[in-house]
Amino acid sequence: MSSLKQKTAQGLIWGGFSNGLTQLLSALFGLWLINILSPADYGKMAALLIFSSLASVLQDSGFTAALANKHEPTHEEYNAVFWFNILVGGSLYILLFFAAPLIADFYHDPVLVPLGRFVFLGFVISSLGTAQRAYLFGHLMVKQTSIIQISAIVVSNLIGICLAHMGFAYWGLAAQSLFYVTTITTLDWYFSPWRPTLHIDLRPAWQMFGFSSKLLINSIAFQLNNNAFGVLLNRFFPDGGHVAGIYSNARKWNDMGTSTISGMVQGVAQPVLRESRSSVLHAFRKLLRFTCFISFPCLLGLALIAEDFIVLLAGEKWHESALLLSLLCISGAFAPVTTLYSNLVISRGRSTINMTIGLINCVLVWGGIIVLHYLGYKLRPMVIFYVLLNIGWLVVWQICARRLIGLHFRHALQDILPFLFFAAGVMFLAGWLTSSMPLSWPRMLLRIALAVLFYIGSLWIARAKILRESIEYLKKPNS
Repeated sequence: MSSLKQKTAQGLIWGGFSNGLTQLLSALFGLWLINILSPADYGKMAALLIFSSLASVLQDSGFTAALANKHEPTHEEYNAVFWFNILVGGSLYILLFFAAPLIADFYHDPVLVPLGRFVFLGFVISSLGTAQRAYLFGHLMVKQTSIIQISAIVVSNLIGICLAHMGFAYWGLAAQSLFYVTTITTLDWYFSPWRPTLHIDLRPAWQMFGFSSKLLINSIAFQLNNNAFGVLLNRFFPDGGHVAGIYSNARKWNDMGTSTISGMVQGVAQPVLRESRSSVLHAFRKLLRFTCFISFPCLLGLALIAEDFIVLLAGEKWHESALLLSLLCISGAFAPVTTLYSNLVISRGRSTINMTIGLINCVLVWGGIIVLHYLGYKLRPMVIFYVLLNIGWLVVWQICARRLIGLHFRHALQDILPFLFFAAGVMFLAGWLTSSMPLSWPRMLLRIALAVLFYIGSLWIARAKILRESIEYLKKPNS
């Protein structure tokens, strides 16, 4: 237990450092890019994202999580997953290569034919490193994963920026995506000691498929959920590319915030909860408190400074994204909590539950957006619906947690609500104190300073245990 606790703490710190630095670099490079490119450029990539995302999910087929859920995966199991992913990845690329004209016809944009065929190469390259990524994840090699992610961000963004400056527009974004995947796959091979053999036997993969197939369906639902706006906005609105680009920009900054924290949780939650057989409830509640302690102030803080951040750093042409970002950050604050609940379900071997919850949520998201469109509503009400649905959906996950580990609603609320109330109150106070100031750098910086000071100060006065534990761990010389 001592070793597991140390690994968990180190994993959270390295995951936090990695995801924080990764998202910081992504933000800096992203700001550079959006000052060069237009919303329509991002709209074209948003139209294709759902196809490449679904293909990547199909190529992985849930085997990364399935391998991580095993105590001691064998070489044969890794090898079967490796060759299975290459087979599926190649087949899917051939299918989408010939389907590219149909995709372009759906969006009434012929440019998407060559662009799609180029972008879709990414999941073929990614298929070469799935087994290596599963090894790194299952062995809690968070430090190595951190180096991989940071390197990929730097290399891919530098290439994307150079091409954008040379006038390649959305082709720069496509190249950025492809080089990101290529760098990750290359470094996965470098850091993972596992190597495939030419003895191809897919039976071990098939034996895991009962578990992984449900995760696959859930991942498909997740990607459909995430890309619903990109597809439907491009299809429904006359200027769909522009509208999708505006939403895509807001979603990108929200996802950077949620990914920083969700990635930190994701890196340790499933292995830790899998190993904590006798004390899973205690381990889950501690992870839940830590997730809320970090997630609520970060995402609600981003909502607070959204307008200053978007307009000052990206330009007036992206002003429409600011309000959307504020709305998305409200549900984004709960996203890492949902990630933790999802990992709990997976660690208990109940992938059917994960699949069912994901499918129902996906149907509600797509159905709600389509209904709102035909009722004459525009983008903002659609986003509000999406935010409220995703916050309310946490109740469904809590019901599952109660059945699996006996976590009562009152205990979950005791772990979640204090941090939510502290963070929301702090952001309201910081916003109110600076409400008379015009949109400016001083206002944004002052809001950040006040929010940090008030949040840490109020938790210190309230003697929040998680704050004191975090500070004590960071003070350790061997941490």
